[in-house]
Amino acid sequence: MLTGEIRNKVDKIWTDIWAGGISNPLTVIEQLTYLMFIRSLDEKELEAESIEALGGEAAKIFPQDEEGQSMRWSKFKNKDSRIIFDIVGTKVFPFIKAMNGDNTTAFSRYMQDAIFLIPTPQVLQKIITGLDELYEHDIKDLDMQGDLYEYMLGKLATAGQNGQFRTPKHIRDMMVQLVAPTPEDTICDPACGTAGFLVSAAEYVRGRYEAEMTSGQWEHFAGKMFSGFDTDRTMLRLSAMNLMLHSITTPHIDYVDSVSKQNEITSEYEVILANPPFTGTVDTESIHDNLKVVCDTKKTELLFVALFLRMLRKGGRCACIVPDGVLFGSTKAHKTLRKELVEGHQLQAVISMPSGVFKPYAGVSTAILIFTKTGAGGTDKVWFYDMKADGFSLDDKRNAIEANDIPDIVARFHDLDAEAGRKATEQSFLVDKSAIEANDYDLSINRYKEIVYEKVEYDAPAVIMARLDVLSDNIASKMAELRGLMGE
Repeated sequence: MLTGEIRNKVDKIWTDIWAGGISNPLTVIEQLTYLMFIRSLDEKELEAESIEALGGEAAKIFPQDEEGQSMRWSKFKNKDSRIIFDIVGTKVFPFIKAMNGDNTTAFSRYMQDAIFLIPTPQVLQKIITGLDELYEHDIKDLDMQGDLYEYMLGKLATAGQNGQFRTPKHIRDMMVQLVAPTPEDTICDPACGTAGFLVSAAEYVRGRYEAEMTSGQWEHFAGKMFSGFDTDRTMLRLSAMNLMLHSITTPHIDYVDSVSKQNEITSEYEVILANPPFTGTVDTESIHDNLKVVCDTKKTELLFVALFLRMLRKGGRCACIVPDGVLFGSTKAHKTLRKELVEGHQLQAVISMPSGVFKPYAGVSTAILIFTKTGAGGTDKVWFYDMKADGFSLDDKRNAIEANDIPDIVARFHDLDAEAGRKATEQSFLVDKSAIEANDYDLSINRYKEIVYEKVEYDAPAVIMARLDVLSDNIASKMAELRGLMGE
């Protein structure tokens, strides 16, 4: 966990960049990401030199001549600010943009169109000094590097033009706990953004299985276990860096419009975790034909759920966030998709979340769908949960509070047999598939939740009128008294 002192140091770096004239949070974190990557290359070079000093062999990253060595963080960080600015802008940046070759990481693959935007030598020196102090004195291990980057990503408090926005970490962690990935699984987020779901899944697997994982499983973990797709190359760079800081050096991070014809992936993954864009529509001609079979629509929130079904292997699990409209929308596409989930596969849970969960990005009401791909039905009962609190206030400030339903949600989901006796008046309950079918596959919790109304006894009208007469007389008396005091 990051201490308040570390957060203050990050905020100071952020303020220095803003003062230099860069006010877009996405641009700020992108520039910080480049510098963090540059520093990480020098760290790897130092490791290689240590191996060589012990008689081993290790591949070098930087050219071994004087100019090549001058591009290393440890060589230029203490020089004059104008020299640093010249080295980074004219040497290091072109070098890392051209790295995509033998030195491939997922991050370096998306560096070709990166632009160095630090405005002045003074601002660059402040950033380098601030980052170096963080790494040398505060960031002790890889987990803290991940936490540091996560804190930076948390400053991206804006929604994209297609309605995509960053999912809060505690919500992502809850969803990961619900689907419970294992070291053998392959995990995908087809709308990955900054790769938060993949990072949460990686943290879960490491936290639960680290002591017993084999070398083969660790190799799988570092690469093929995690896949993410997005249509924003900036987001791909951020996600690749995020994964790299969590020991995932060669994930399958790719520039793909997931619902288009360029994505042919079918029956590939055991786990899908996603918060797809809500408000976007796509060109009808570009939509993959096999998605139209499930639901013929241009709405991205419906197409992505159909896509998850296609990309999962049989027995694969999905936890995804959808806007409430998916649960009760009356169009043919909405109904067809819900029927497919209930009749064609195993829909396990619908968790209704309060509208403040995504503030300050948006106040949209959302739910989490949890289902397993079977291709042959399997839905018997669906578990509904009415989440009222997530541990944070539901206003724009999102301050920490005590009320938190998340531990209860996770515990109850993993013991659904114990939910059988709960009534529809409670916070969570099971609904028979037949009832959902009878309601035209409506998945809104309000359709099944029963509200108990308390009987309120009111006084007779004559009694209320008499009480009003007394109040009126009192007011008239006080008014007369005030006029007397004013000498009227």
